[in-house]
Amino acid sequence: MKATNIFFSKLIKLDGRLREFNFRKATSAQNSFHVDVTDDRGQRIMFYMQKDVDGEWNTQLNTLPNWLHYATPFLSTAIKEEGSF
Repeated sequence: MKATNIFFSKLIKLDGRLREFNFRKATSAQNSFHVDVTDDRGQRIMFYMQKDVDGEWNTQLNTLPNWLHYATPFLSTAIKEEGSF
């Protein structure tokens, strides 16, 4: 069996600011992506997105900054645009 490493980046404008989100398909979970982005201070924020029973991608942490919770629909769209995940 061949391991596949799926990685892509997407620029998304939030609150007037362009941010680069990096996505990596998690190898440990079939319906999961590791996502990272920098905040306004340049510190990296890392979190996971998982596909729910309705087929939508959602964040799994309640401790994320509010601007990331508002970005969830855009992040979900980015994952869907990259392929049939």
